[in-house]
Amino acid sequence: MTELGWIEGAITAARPQAMAALLRYFRDMDAAEEAFQEACLRALKSWPQKGPPRDPTAWLILVGRNAAVDAVRKSSRNTALPPEERLSDLEDAEARAAERLDGSRYQDDVLRLLFICCHPDLPSTQQIALALRVVSGLSVREIARAFLVSEAAMEQRITRAKARIGAGDALFEAPGPIERAERFAAVAAMIYLLFNEGYSASGKALEAKGGLCDEAIRLARLLLRLFPSEPEMMGLTALLLIQHARSDARFDADGLAILLEDQDRSLWNREMIGEGLALIDKAMLKRDPGPYQVQAAIAALHARAGSPEDTDWVGIDALYATLEIMRPSPVITLNRAVAAAKVRGPEAALAMIAPLERPLAAYFHYQGARGAFLMQAGRKTEAREAFNRAIALASTAAEAANIRQYLDRLSAEAERPHR
Repeated sequence: MTELGWIEGAITAARPQAMAALLRYFRDMDAAEEAFQEACLRALKSWPQKGPPRDPTAWLILVGRNAAVDAVRKSSRNTALPPEERLSDLEDAEARAAERLDGSRYQDDVLRLLFICCHPDLPSTQQIALALRVVSGLSVREIARAFLVSEAAMEQRITRAKARIGAGDALFEAPGPIERAERFAAVAAMIYLLFNEGYSASGKALEAKGGLCDEAIRLARLLLRLFPSEPEMMGLTALLLIQHARSDARFDADGLAILLEDQDRSLWNREMIGEGLALIDKAMLKRDPGPYQVQAAIAALHARAGSPEDTDWVGIDALYATLEIMRPSPVITLNRAVAAAKVRGPEAALAMIAPLERPLAAYFHYQGARGAFLMQAGRKTEAREAFNRAIALASTAAEAANIRQYLDRLSAEAERPHR
Protein backbone atom coordinates (compact mmCIF):
# COMPACT_ATOMS: atom_id res chain seq x y z
CA MET A 1 0.00 0.00 0.00
CA THR A 2 1.27 3.50 -0.86
CA GLU A 3 1.92 6.13 1.77
CA LEU A 4 -1.28 7.99 0.95
CA GLY A 5 -3.08 4.63 0.65
CA TRP A 6 -2.75 3.74 4.32
CA ILE A 7 -3.77 7.24 5.34
CA GLU A 8 -6.88 7.06 3.17
CA GLY A 9 -7.74 3.67 4.64
CA ALA A 10 -7.33 4.91 8.21
CA ILE A 11 -9.45 7.99 7.55
CA THR A 12 -12.18 5.97 5.84
CA ALA A 13 -12.34 3.51 8.72
CA ALA A 14 -12.41 6.31 11.30
CA ARG A 15 -14.94 8.52 9.54
CA PRO A 16 -18.23 7.13 10.96
CA GLN A 17 -17.06 7.32 14.58
CA ALA A 18 -15.28 10.66 14.19
CA MET A 19 -18.16 12.30 12.31
CA ALA A 20 -20.65 10.96 14.85
CA ALA A 21 -18.68 12.32 17.80
CA LEU A 22 -18.18 15.72 16.14
CA LEU A 23 -21.85 15.92 15.23
CA ARG A 24 -22.86 15.27 18.82
CA TYR A 25 -20.47 17.99 19.99
CA PHE A 26 -21.42 20.67 17.42
CA ARG A 27 -25.05 19.60 16.86
CA ASP A 28 -24.75 20.84 13.29
CA MET A 29 -24.06 18.57 10.34
CA ASP A 30 -22.19 21.15 8.23
CA ALA A 31 -20.01 22.18 11.17
CA ALA A 32 -19.17 18.56 11.94
CA GLU A 33 -18.30 17.90 8.28
CA GLU A 34 -16.07 20.96 8.07
CA ALA A 35 -14.31 20.00 11.30
CA PHE A 36 -13.69 16.48 10.03
CA GLN A 37 -12.39 17.72 6.66
CA GLU A 38 -9.98 20.08 8.42
CA ALA A 39 -8.76 17.21 10.58
CA CYS A 40 -8.21 15.11 7.47
CA LEU A 41 -6.16 17.85 5.83
CA ARG A 42 -3.98 18.13 8.91
CA ALA A 43 -3.61 14.34 9.02
CA LEU A 44 -2.28 14.40 5.47
CA LYS A 45 0.38 16.87 6.60
CA SER A 46 1.25 15.29 9.95
CA TRP A 47 0.92 11.51 9.55
CA PRO A 48 3.43 10.99 6.70
CA GLN A 49 6.10 12.62 8.87
CA LYS A 50 5.21 11.28 12.31
CA GLY A 51 3.54 8.02 11.34
CA PRO A 52 0.02 6.92 12.28
CA PRO A 53 -1.26 7.99 15.72
CA ARG A 54 -2.08 5.30 18.24
CA ASP A 55 -5.78 5.97 17.77
CA PRO A 56 -6.55 7.64 14.41
CA THR A 57 -10.23 8.09 15.32
CA ALA A 58 -9.46 9.87 18.57
CA TRP A 59 -6.81 11.99 16.81
CA LEU A 60 -9.32 13.12 14.16
CA ILE A 61 -11.97 13.88 16.78
CA LEU A 62 -9.58 15.93 18.87
CA VAL A 63 -7.99 17.81 15.97
CA GLY A 64 -11.34 18.38 14.27
CA ARG A 65 -12.85 19.85 17.39
CA ASN A 66 -9.74 21.91 18.11
CA ALA A 67 -9.68 23.34 14.59
CA ALA A 68 -13.38 24.20 14.61
CA VAL A 69 -13.34 26.08 17.91
CA ASP A 70 -9.86 27.57 17.66
CA ALA A 71 -11.08 30.91 16.34
CA VAL A 72 -13.59 31.19 19.17
CA ARG A 73 -11.00 30.26 21.80
CA LYS A 74 -8.56 32.88 20.56
CA SER A 75 -11.08 35.54 21.47
CA SER A 76 -11.87 34.05 24.87
CA ARG A 77 -10.02 33.08 28.03
CA ASN A 78 -10.41 29.37 27.37
CA THR A 79 -7.22 27.39 27.02
CA ALA A 80 -6.79 25.88 23.59
CA LEU A 81 -6.22 22.16 23.22
CA PRO A 82 -2.67 21.01 22.35
CA PRO A 83 -1.73 21.62 18.70
CA GLU A 84 -2.12 18.56 16.54
CA GLU A 85 1.62 18.49 15.76
CA ARG A 86 2.22 17.35 19.36
CA LEU A 87 -0.60 14.85 19.65
CA SER A 88 1.23 11.74 18.55
CA ASP A 89 4.09 12.53 20.94
CA LEU A 90 1.81 12.52 23.98
CA GLU A 91 1.29 9.27 25.90
CA ASP A 92 -2.19 8.07 24.85
CA ALA A 93 -3.25 11.71 24.39
CA GLU A 94 -5.66 10.85 21.60
CA ALA A 95 -7.48 8.18 23.57
CA ARG A 96 -7.77 10.29 26.72
CA ALA A 97 -8.94 13.35 24.80
CA ALA A 98 -11.49 11.31 22.87
CA GLU A 99 -12.77 9.87 26.13
CA ARG A 100 -13.29 13.39 27.48
CA LEU A 101 -15.03 14.48 24.29
CA ASP A 102 -17.21 11.38 24.03
CA GLY A 103 -18.41 10.18 27.39
CA SER A 104 -20.99 7.87 25.82
CA ARG A 105 -20.04 4.80 23.87
CA TYR A 106 -18.96 5.12 20.24
CA GLN A 107 -21.74 2.80 19.13
CA ASP A 108 -24.34 5.29 20.39
CA ASP A 109 -22.60 8.03 18.41
CA VAL A 110 -22.45 6.06 15.17
CA LEU A 111 -25.99 4.80 15.55
CA ARG A 112 -27.15 8.36 16.19
CA LEU A 113 -25.37 9.58 13.06
CA LEU A 114 -26.90 6.83 10.91
CA PHE A 115 -30.32 7.46 12.38
CA ILE A 116 -30.14 11.19 11.73
CA CYS A 117 -29.42 10.38 8.09
CA CYS A 118 -32.54 8.18 8.17
CA HIS A 119 -34.77 11.04 9.29
CA PRO A 120 -38.40 9.93 8.76
CA ASP A 121 -39.27 13.18 6.97
CA LEU A 122 -36.77 12.42 4.20
CA PRO A 123 -37.56 10.34 1.09
CA SER A 124 -35.57 7.10 0.96
CA THR A 125 -33.40 8.41 -1.91
CA GLN A 126 -32.38 11.41 0.20
CA GLN A 127 -31.69 9.18 3.20
CA ILE A 128 -29.34 7.05 1.14
CA ALA A 129 -27.64 10.04 -0.50
CA LEU A 130 -27.13 11.74 2.86
CA ALA A 131 -25.72 8.59 4.46
CA LEU A 132 -23.32 8.10 1.57
CA ARG A 133 -22.12 11.70 1.91
CA VAL A 134 -21.95 12.05 5.69
CA VAL A 135 -21.23 8.53 6.93
CA SER A 136 -19.35 7.00 4.02
CA GLY A 137 -17.67 10.17 2.82
CA LEU A 138 -18.42 9.70 -0.88
CA SER A 139 -18.12 12.87 -2.93
CA VAL A 140 -21.20 14.51 -4.41
CA ARG A 141 -19.87 13.57 -7.84
CA GLU A 142 -19.61 9.90 -6.90
CA ILE A 143 -23.12 9.84 -5.43
CA ALA A 144 -24.58 11.67 -8.43
CA ARG A 145 -22.96 9.13 -10.74
CA ALA A 146 -24.40 6.26 -8.73
CA PHE A 147 -27.93 7.71 -8.93
CA LEU A 148 -27.50 8.73 -12.58
CA VAL A 149 -28.31 12.39 -11.94
CA SER A 150 -26.31 15.58 -12.43
CA GLU A 151 -23.86 16.71 -9.78
CA ALA A 152 -25.87 19.93 -9.31
CA ALA A 153 -29.08 17.96 -8.76
CA MET A 154 -27.44 15.71 -6.18
CA GLU A 155 -25.86 18.68 -4.39
CA GLN A 156 -29.31 20.23 -4.15
CA ARG A 157 -30.81 16.96 -2.91
CA ILE A 158 -28.25 16.62 -0.13
CA THR A 159 -28.54 20.31 0.80
CA ARG A 160 -32.32 19.99 1.10
CA ALA A 161 -31.92 16.88 3.26
CA LYS A 162 -29.52 18.67 5.61
CA ALA A 163 -31.83 21.69 5.78
CA ARG A 164 -34.82 19.54 6.67
CA ILE A 165 -32.86 17.78 9.40
CA GLY A 166 -31.54 21.11 10.70
CA ALA A 167 -35.08 22.47 10.89
CA GLY A 168 -36.31 19.37 12.68
CA ASP A 169 -35.90 18.12 16.22
CA ALA A 170 -32.89 15.82 15.93
CA LEU A 171 -31.86 14.17 19.20
CA PHE A 172 -28.19 14.13 20.16
CA GLU A 173 -28.41 12.40 23.51
CA ALA A 174 -27.51 8.73 23.92
CA PRO A 175 -30.57 6.70 22.85
CA GLY A 176 -32.43 4.54 25.33
CA PRO A 177 -33.53 0.93 24.67
CA ILE A 178 -36.71 1.90 22.78
CA GLU A 179 -34.96 4.50 20.64
CA ARG A 180 -32.13 2.07 19.94
CA ALA A 181 -34.59 -0.51 18.61
CA GLU A 182 -36.29 2.10 16.44
CA ARG A 183 -32.99 3.43 15.17
CA PHE A 184 -31.71 -0.02 14.37
CA ALA A 185 -34.77 -0.80 12.25
CA ALA A 186 -34.49 2.50 10.35
CA VAL A 187 -30.76 2.15 9.72
CA ALA A 188 -31.07 -1.50 8.66
CA ALA A 189 -33.80 -0.53 6.19
CA MET A 190 -31.60 2.24 4.77
CA ILE A 191 -28.71 -0.18 4.27
CA TYR A 192 -31.07 -2.66 2.60
CA LEU A 193 -32.38 0.06 0.25
CA LEU A 194 -28.83 1.16 -0.52
CA PHE A 195 -27.86 -2.38 -1.47
CA ASN A 196 -30.93 -2.82 -3.66
CA GLU A 197 -30.14 0.44 -5.45
CA GLY A 198 -26.85 -1.07 -6.57
CA TYR A 199 -28.07 -4.66 -7.00
CA SER A 200 -30.95 -3.73 -9.30
CA ALA A 201 -28.68 -1.88 -11.73
CA SER A 202 -27.72 -3.32 -15.10
CA GLY A 203 -25.84 -2.32 -18.23
CA LYS A 204 -24.14 1.07 -18.01
CA ALA A 205 -25.95 1.81 -14.78
CA LEU A 206 -24.22 -1.20 -13.22
CA GLU A 207 -20.83 0.43 -13.78
CA ALA A 208 -22.02 3.52 -11.90
CA LYS A 209 -23.98 1.78 -9.14
CA GLY A 210 -21.86 -1.32 -8.56
CA GLY A 211 -20.02 0.29 -5.66
CA LEU A 212 -23.26 0.86 -3.75
CA CYS A 213 -23.46 -2.85 -2.91
CA ASP A 214 -19.93 -2.78 -1.49
CA GLU A 215 -20.74 0.32 0.56
CA ALA A 216 -23.95 -1.23 1.88
CA ILE A 217 -22.01 -4.29 3.00
CA ARG A 218 -19.40 -2.08 4.68
CA LEU A 219 -22.13 -0.26 6.61
CA ALA A 220 -23.82 -3.56 7.48
CA ARG A 221 -20.56 -4.87 8.92
CA LEU A 222 -20.19 -1.64 10.88
CA LEU A 223 -23.68 -2.02 12.32
CA LEU A 224 -22.96 -5.68 13.06
CA ARG A 225 -19.94 -4.61 15.13
CA LEU A 226 -22.25 -2.30 17.07
CA PHE A 227 -24.86 -5.06 17.54
CA PRO A 228 -22.83 -8.30 17.47
CA SER A 229 -25.57 -10.38 19.12
CA GLU A 230 -28.53 -9.01 17.12
CA PRO A 231 -29.80 -11.89 14.91
CA GLU A 232 -31.55 -9.62 12.41
CA MET A 233 -28.29 -7.72 11.85
CA MET A 234 -26.56 -11.04 11.24
CA GLY A 235 -29.36 -11.93 8.83
CA LEU A 236 -29.15 -8.65 6.93
CA THR A 237 -25.38 -8.87 6.58
CA ALA A 238 -25.61 -12.51 5.50
CA LEU A 239 -28.27 -11.65 2.92
CA LEU A 240 -26.19 -8.88 1.36
CA LEU A 241 -23.04 -11.02 1.29
CA ILE A 242 -24.69 -14.03 -0.35
CA GLN A 243 -26.53 -11.93 -2.91
CA HIS A 244 -23.44 -9.89 -3.80
CA ALA A 245 -21.33 -13.05 -4.07
CA ARG A 246 -23.13 -13.82 -7.34
CA SER A 247 -22.36 -10.46 -8.97
CA ASP A 248 -19.77 -11.78 -11.45
CA ALA A 249 -22.25 -14.35 -12.79
CA ARG A 250 -25.39 -12.21 -13.01
CA PHE A 251 -24.84 -10.61 -16.43
CA ASP A 252 -23.43 -11.73 -19.75
CA ALA A 253 -20.94 -9.84 -21.92
CA ASP A 254 -23.78 -7.81 -23.46
CA GLY A 255 -25.13 -6.76 -20.09
CA LEU A 256 -28.16 -9.05 -20.21
CA ALA A 257 -29.25 -10.58 -16.93
CA ILE A 258 -28.60 -14.30 -16.48
CA LEU A 259 -31.23 -16.22 -14.54
CA LEU A 260 -30.05 -17.80 -11.31
CA GLU A 261 -30.49 -21.33 -12.68
CA ASP A 262 -28.37 -20.47 -15.74
CA GLN A 263 -25.50 -18.79 -13.90
CA ASP A 264 -21.96 -20.18 -13.91
CA ARG A 265 -21.64 -21.09 -10.24
CA SER A 266 -17.87 -21.30 -10.47
CA LEU A 267 -17.94 -17.48 -10.71
CA TRP A 268 -19.67 -17.14 -7.36
CA ASN A 269 -17.48 -15.72 -4.60
CA ARG A 270 -17.22 -18.70 -2.25
CA GLU A 271 -15.38 -16.77 0.45
CA MET A 272 -18.19 -14.23 0.64
CA ILE A 273 -20.79 -16.99 0.60
CA GLY A 274 -18.96 -18.78 3.41
CA GLU A 275 -19.03 -15.64 5.54
CA GLY A 276 -22.75 -15.21 4.87
CA LEU A 277 -23.58 -18.84 5.63
CA ALA A 278 -21.69 -18.70 8.92
CA LEU A 279 -23.62 -15.58 9.92
CA ILE A 280 -27.05 -17.00 9.11
CA ASP A 281 -26.24 -20.24 10.93
CA LYS A 282 -25.20 -18.21 13.97
CA ALA A 283 -28.35 -16.10 13.76
CA MET A 284 -30.58 -19.16 13.67
CA LEU A 285 -29.11 -20.34 16.96
CA LYS A 286 -30.68 -17.27 18.61
CA ARG A 287 -34.16 -18.68 17.86
CA ASP A 288 -35.52 -15.19 17.26
CA PRO A 289 -36.38 -15.19 13.53
CA GLY A 290 -37.06 -12.03 11.56
CA PRO A 291 -37.58 -11.04 7.90
CA TYR A 292 -33.89 -10.47 7.14
CA GLN A 293 -32.97 -13.85 8.57
CA VAL A 294 -35.65 -15.59 6.50
CA GLN A 295 -34.51 -13.85 3.31
CA ALA A 296 -30.91 -14.78 4.11
CA ALA A 297 -31.97 -18.40 4.70
CA ILE A 298 -33.59 -18.45 1.25
CA ALA A 299 -30.42 -17.05 -0.31
CA ALA A 300 -28.40 -19.63 1.65
CA LEU A 301 -30.38 -22.55 0.19
CA HIS A 302 -29.60 -21.27 -3.30
CA ALA A 303 -25.93 -20.78 -2.39
CA ARG A 304 -25.59 -24.26 -0.91
CA ALA A 305 -26.92 -25.94 -4.07
CA GLY A 306 -24.09 -27.25 -6.24
CA SER A 307 -26.37 -27.13 -9.29
CA PRO A 308 -29.90 -25.88 -10.08
CA GLU A 309 -31.17 -29.45 -9.75
CA ASP A 310 -29.85 -29.65 -6.18
CA THR A 311 -31.84 -26.62 -5.02
CA ASP A 312 -34.12 -27.31 -2.07
CA TRP A 313 -37.26 -25.75 -3.55
CA VAL A 314 -39.47 -27.30 -0.88
CA GLY A 315 -37.45 -25.52 1.79
CA ILE A 316 -37.51 -22.26 -0.17
CA ASP A 317 -41.29 -22.52 -0.59
CA ALA A 318 -41.69 -23.04 3.18
CA LEU A 319 -39.42 -20.08 3.97
CA TYR A 320 -41.39 -17.80 1.64
CA ALA A 321 -44.57 -18.95 3.37
CA THR A 322 -43.01 -17.85 6.67
CA LEU A 323 -41.98 -14.53 5.14
CA GLU A 324 -45.54 -14.00 3.90
CA ILE A 325 -46.74 -14.22 7.50
CA MET A 326 -44.02 -11.92 8.84
CA ARG A 327 -44.27 -9.31 6.10
CA PRO A 328 -47.35 -9.81 3.92
CA SER A 329 -46.76 -8.42 0.44
CA PRO A 330 -47.91 -9.20 -3.11
CA VAL A 331 -44.26 -9.16 -4.21
CA ILE A 332 -43.32 -11.81 -1.61
CA THR A 333 -46.22 -13.97 -2.81
CA LEU A 334 -44.99 -13.51 -6.37
CA ASN A 335 -41.52 -14.67 -5.33
CA ARG A 336 -43.02 -17.65 -3.52
CA ALA A 337 -44.86 -18.58 -6.72
CA VAL A 338 -41.49 -19.22 -8.40
CA ALA A 339 -40.74 -21.86 -5.76
CA ALA A 340 -44.31 -23.20 -6.01
CA ALA A 341 -43.85 -23.70 -9.77
CA LYS A 342 -40.78 -25.84 -9.06
CA VAL A 343 -42.52 -27.87 -6.34
CA ARG A 344 -46.12 -28.15 -7.55
CA GLY A 345 -45.98 -27.10 -11.20
CA PRO A 346 -46.79 -23.96 -13.21
CA GLU A 347 -50.56 -24.23 -12.86
CA ALA A 348 -50.22 -24.07 -9.05
CA ALA A 349 -48.04 -20.98 -9.44
CA LEU A 350 -50.60 -19.35 -11.74
CA ALA A 351 -53.37 -20.04 -9.23
CA MET A 352 -51.21 -18.49 -6.49
CA ILE A 353 -50.62 -15.23 -8.40
CA ALA A 354 -54.13 -14.90 -9.84
CA PRO A 355 -55.29 -12.72 -6.88
CA LEU A 356 -52.31 -10.44 -7.51
CA GLU A 357 -53.58 -9.31 -10.91
CA ARG A 358 -55.15 -6.11 -9.59
CA PRO A 359 -52.32 -4.84 -7.33
CA LEU A 360 -49.51 -5.96 -9.65
CA ALA A 361 -51.01 -5.54 -13.13
CA ALA A 362 -48.61 -2.67 -13.87
CA TYR A 363 -45.60 -4.42 -12.31
CA PHE A 364 -42.97 -5.57 -14.79
CA HIS A 365 -41.87 -8.61 -12.80
CA TYR A 366 -45.46 -9.82 -12.33
CA GLN A 367 -46.13 -9.91 -16.05
CA GLY A 368 -42.73 -11.48 -16.73
CA ALA A 369 -43.25 -14.22 -14.13
CA ARG A 370 -46.82 -14.84 -15.30
CA GLY A 371 -45.58 -15.20 -18.86
CA ALA A 372 -42.92 -17.71 -17.75
CA PHE A 373 -45.49 -19.80 -15.84
CA LEU A 374 -47.86 -19.75 -18.81
CA MET A 375 -45.06 -20.81 -21.14
CA GLN A 376 -44.14 -23.69 -18.81
CA ALA A 377 -47.80 -24.75 -18.79
CA GLY A 378 -47.88 -24.82 -22.59
CA ARG A 379 -50.29 -21.86 -22.82
CA LYS A 380 -48.20 -20.10 -25.43
CA THR A 381 -50.69 -17.52 -26.72
CA GLU A 382 -51.40 -16.25 -23.20
CA ALA A 383 -47.68 -16.33 -22.45
CA ARG A 384 -46.94 -14.14 -25.45
CA GLU A 385 -49.56 -11.61 -24.31
CA ALA A 386 -48.07 -11.47 -20.82
CA PHE A 387 -44.55 -11.04 -22.19
CA ASN A 388 -45.70 -8.19 -24.44
CA ARG A 389 -47.24 -6.48 -21.41
CA ALA A 390 -43.98 -6.95 -19.53
CA ILE A 391 -41.97 -5.31 -22.31
CA ALA A 392 -44.34 -2.35 -22.26
CA LEU A 393 -43.72 -2.02 -18.52
CA ALA A 394 -39.93 -2.45 -18.68
CA SER A 395 -38.05 0.45 -17.12
CA THR A 396 -34.72 -0.38 -18.76
CA ALA A 397 -33.55 -1.70 -22.11
CA ALA A 398 -32.00 -4.68 -20.32
CA GLU A 399 -35.35 -5.70 -18.82
CA ALA A 400 -37.01 -5.51 -22.22
CA ALA A 401 -34.17 -7.50 -23.83
CA ASN A 402 -34.53 -10.28 -21.27
CA ILE A 403 -38.24 -10.66 -22.03
CA ARG A 404 -37.56 -10.68 -25.76
CA GLN A 405 -35.50 -13.80 -25.22
CA TYR A 406 -38.66 -15.60 -24.09
CA LEU A 407 -40.61 -14.25 -27.05
CA ASP A 408 -37.85 -15.42 -29.40
CA ARG A 409 -38.04 -18.85 -27.81
CA LEU A 410 -41.80 -18.98 -28.35
CA SER A 411 -41.37 -17.91 -31.98
CA ALA A 412 -38.70 -20.56 -32.56
CA GLU A 413 -40.96 -23.25 -31.11
CA ALA A 414 -43.85 -22.08 -33.31
CA GLU A 415 -41.68 -22.33 -36.44
CA ARG A 416 -40.37 -25.77 -35.53
CA PRO A 417 -41.96 -28.43 -37.82
CA HIS A 418 -44.40 -30.77 -36.09
CA ARG A 419 -43.86 -34.51 -36.47
